[in-house]
Amino acid sequence: MQAIHEGQCGACGHFGEHHKSDVLVTILSTKKADESFLEDCGLPKNAAIHLKVSPISGCDGFVPAASA
Repeated sequence: MQAIHEGQCGACGHFGEHHKSDVLVTILSTKKADESFLEDCGLPKNAAIHLKVSPISGCDGFVPAASA
């Protein structure tokens, strides 16, 4: 398990944006995630390429996720 920090995909509102699940809620509430877990990036500019990212990834499109 890796710690998730502000600015990383696991704390971003676009991480798994269209696939809400208990795993995503757990990542947001514990700020820890398995680095091998992959989820869709919902950032609009990535929609056409169906980008998958890990919770420890990051980009300039970060927006803080709502509280779990």
